[in-house]
Amino acid sequence: MKHALPPLFASMAILPLALAIACGNAGAAVPLPDPEQRSPLAAASARDTAVFAGGCFWGIQAVFEHVKGVITSTSGYSGGDAATANYETVSTGATGHAESVQVIYDPSKVSYADLLKVFFSVAHNPTELDRQGPDWGSQYRSAIFYTSAAQEKEAKAYVAQLTKTHAFPKPIVTQIVPLKAFYAAEDYHQGYLDKHPTQPYIVYNDIPKVEALKAEYPQLYK
Repeated sequence: MKHALPPLFASMAILPLALAIACGNAGAAVPLPDPEQRSPLAAASARDTAVFAGGCFWGIQAVFEHVKGVITSTSGYSGGDAATANYETVSTGATGHAESVQVIYDPSKVSYADLLKVFFSVAHNPTELDRQGPDWGSQYRSAIFYTSAAQEKEAKAYVAQLTKTHAFPKPIVTQIVPLKAFYAAEDYHQGYLDKHPTQPYIVYNDIPKVEALKAEYPQLYK
């Protein structure tokens, strides 16, 4: 499925309220506790990599590019092979890929634990199975592709913590799997929100996520 509005609401003459209902509660941040399991900030500036998937990569990328300590945020594909890492093929839902975002960050300025909190609280809904808002298919699944044993430990511990405290009304379905490879998406997908701030999909699904980050976590917003 392409990133598009549901057919019922495809007309540009649609009422904003109806469109907002169709897209779900995009941008409604869920207040979450701080991760109990977390590594301390690094003593010196460095670079580390995190990869997250949670629906359309446009919004996920936009959220993380506004997190302090994040150096780059890149839309792409993870979970499948190099031969199928292109938008048209991934959109069939049959490649094993998930639309993902590679986050390069400075661990002396932002912790992986804080990135996890943003991911679960602001960037997407971790209780939706193989979908996110108006987008359906396994390519829109919720997933954490960890790049180290420490990331795996912290991610699994945070999901267990959120489950134990009933932070969400439904079970968390986020996959926690090792990163095999990340393939950057086509150039026209990069910085999509910045390029198309008035597109209806962006207005109702993605801009509210960035606004929620700023409102809920001003200490992390840049």
